[in-house]
Amino acid sequence: MIIGVVMALMAVLSYYSKTQENPLTGEKQQVSLSPPEEVAMGLQSAPQMAAEYGGLYPDNAIQLKAQSVGNKVLDEFNKYVLQNGHANPYRFEFHVLRDPETINAFALPGGQVFITAGLLSKLKSEDQLAGVLGHEIGHVVYRHSSEQMAKTEFYQGLAGAATAAAGDMNTAQIANYVAQVKLMKFGRDDELESDEFGIKFMIKAGYDPNAMIEVMEILAAAGGGADRDEFMSTHPSPANRIQKIKEHIEKYSKEMD
Repeated sequence: MIIGVVMALMAVLSYYSKTQENPLTGEKQQVSLSPPEEVAMGLQSAPQMAAEYGGLYPDNAIQLKAQSVGNKVLDEFNKYVLQNGHANPYRFEFHVLRDPETINAFALPGGQVFITAGLLSKLKSEDQLAGVLGHEIGHVVYRHSSEQMAKTEFYQGLAGAATAAAGDMNTAQIANYVAQVKLMKFGRDDELESDEFGIKFMIKAGYDPNAMIEVMEILAAAGGGADRDEFMSTHPSPANRIQKIKEHIEKYSKEMD
């Protein structure tokens, strides 16, 4: 029991020792990496990640289109942070992956953003692409990957402490389950935060934010047309995200008037 308490205390102290202020949002966060370390990790991981999806899509025009749309949204964010006395420390690059079957888009720490050919083929407009890429930029800006790393270490530490305190495998399994559920909740919050970011800056870039509703409908259809069990999903259900997106569209559209 004493060993378990000590381990739990160490996990808590380690977690809160990782507190940093996000240079772009001003938010206090527990993160495992500094912005330069995030950039380095993303650049190092990008080739391997691309290889897992069959490499980059071999049409340079398609790559340039994704880069153009992504940079248009990114430029609006960079203007915004400069007006608030900050500079963007991240190195953003936008890539289309060869994989024609997987419906996905994701961002690595530091600014490497990817969209699969499978998802791109489902999109019908530049506005929809701007929404997807803006969402992924949001994950980088809010440092979600680095936050998740810190949280993973924290909950693994607590699960280990519970195991040491109880001394039986059943308790260890329950503790690990609780840790996983906590991380899934954070994941859903991250997605909603990135949705809001994408809406705000695609509007500033001159894109139609209603395209994000269309993207959610595309994702729902790609998943078989039925919402997944939200409680055990790292992403909110498309229906729930659509309602939040409508609220963000109303809010930020008024700001632009």
